[in-house]
Amino acid sequence: MTFGRHIRFLIIVAAVAIAGCAPARMIPPQVDADGFPVQAATETFAVGYSNIEKKYIDPVSIGDLAVEGMRGLGAIDPALSVRREGNSVLLASVGDEVARFEVPDDADADAWASVTVEVSRAGRTVSPEMNDATVEDIYEAVFDGVLTKLDRFSRYAGRNDAKRNRARRQGFGGIGIRFKAAKDKVRITEIMEDTPAQRAGLKANDLVISIDGVPVKGLDTKELVTRLRGPVETKVILMVRRDRMTEPMRFELERAHVIPSTVSERTDDGILILKVSRFNQATSRSLSRKIENARLAHGGALKGIVLDLRGNPGGLLKQAILSADLFLTQGEIVRTRGRHRDSIQFYQARGSDVSKGLPLVVLVDGKSASAAEITAAALQDRGRAIVIGTTSFGKGSVQTVVRLPNDGEITLTWSRFVAPSGYILHRLGVHPTICTSGITAKSADPIDGFLRQKDQGADVISAWRNVTFADETRRNELRASCPAERRTVSRDVEFARRLIENTDLYSRFLGFSNTAAAAAHP
Repeated sequence: MTFGRHIRFLIIVAAVAIAGCAPARMIPPQVDADGFPVQAATETFAVGYSNIEKKYIDPVSIGDLAVEGMRGLGAIDPALSVRREGNSVLLASVGDEVARFEVPDDADADAWASVTVEVSRAGRTVSPEMNDATVEDIYEAVFDGVLTKLDRFSRYAGRNDAKRNRARRQGFGGIGIRFKAAKDKVRITEIMEDTPAQRAGLKANDLVISIDGVPVKGLDTKELVTRLRGPVETKVILMVRRDRMTEPMRFELERAHVIPSTVSERTDDGILILKVSRFNQATSRSLSRKIENARLAHGGALKGIVLDLRGNPGGLLKQAILSADLFLTQGEIVRTRGRHRDSIQFYQARGSDVSKGLPLVVLVDGKSASAAEITAAALQDRGRAIVIGTTSFGKGSVQTVVRLPNDGEITLTWSRFVAPSGYILHRLGVHPTICTSGITAKSADPIDGFLRQKDQGADVISAWRNVTFADETRRNELRASCPAERRTVSRDVEFARRLIENTDLYSRFLGFSNTAAAAAHP
């Protein structure tokens, strides 16, 4: 240790000794001499630690969480290390002690938040990387350090990422277009339904020339989005060039609350195919509207529905429940089980099938996860749909979102899904009634193969519903019986069509899954 560094160490230890004499819950000064927002950071860490301790699915200690979080500062400067040593928390740099802090009570979130702030401040005195880091960088390092030790689905999002996450879930102030920016051109690719863009007459393939008088040339996607979005009821002016129009067109639009569309539809020879990309606040409403519109347009010519959840990563739990409820008249949809009392919930169908009993086939694959798995499992277990595809992802845990004082957010695992037939979805997923793993354009039709081996297939589905959560080996064996794959080929839709158009075949396959579900809970 150099003499200069030794002097810095003594100064830090003296400062820490003084701080250690203060009451644990004393409100720290708002900003220190170096501009570090002590009070705001302390509050942010305290809210984060407290919520994780109360809501995480498994019991955790705030003290253990905080120490892991402070170790995360090594992501900013690998020379820094933190360890708990007896009644002290020790900060070191390249193995040399920098400062010690008294260990608070393991359950005291405020006190551990204060220690986290003081460790961060001490680190800034010996680490140029820490000194250059913003407080947002420090939040990210600490909370990543905490959450990566819990599970793969718990995570932290800083202020900007959290804002984008909330926009995907809840909508945003905008005009309702999707666009592609390339070679200094901004081309509108989609006009969302019931949005200012649709009402104003904007069209797909229109080229945007300028936004509020600013040419789009040279603007990246992030800058374009920032200019298009804004508070609801504010105005934005677009200059647009349209094919076969000699002069640019001027559109003055008033921003509205826009929820991105997640449902697309097409009708093919009497079969309504609904593709759901994810579940946001508008998904169930959009599904309902598209089904009702198809019934009005096609009447008795509508043969059935294909609900395509392939590649769907999930989304809002409530929307998954409401989407399944659209097709059910009675019975349980899903239940959730966790440690926090609010995480224990039971969800029942409300008694209305908007499709009026039309044959229903659900498509899943290895990327169908979370909310998509809830919908598929409920419709399969209730005997309402035949599931075609591969074993789904197996993300059967529920995350709650905790908004932090810095406007960032923690996504925290707090419960697990239990399907109506009683099996836990997590690390297992949904087993399709008809497995298409490995099926290509030249493969044999799996429907005929399943009919020849129906007893074996029914046994797998029955075992799926009875395996315990603790039996990891058996769960992996069952998943291997229909390996999870990403499916984008049209053959899965062709198999769905064959079932829908053959009433007897549809009934037989519906019965396989329904009988197995009933056997799991007689």
